[in-house]
Amino acid sequence: MKNVDMTVEDNILTIKVDLTKEFGPSSSGKTIIISSTEGNISVPEKEDIKIGLNVYKKK
Repeated sequence: MKNVDMTVEDNILTIKVDLTKEFGPSSSGKTIIISSTEGNISVPEKEDIKIGLNVYKKK
């Protein structure tokens, strides 16, 4: 994962992303990656629940 912090408290998923970070261009080159789970991953403490997250901005 890049720049993603996930926590579960009382069955509430909280996702934190630092919007000031950048990880370079996407594979298409059209956007700048800010955060990514880099595919689908399990939610902490809930292996049967998956999440896929991409945060990006236009170049």
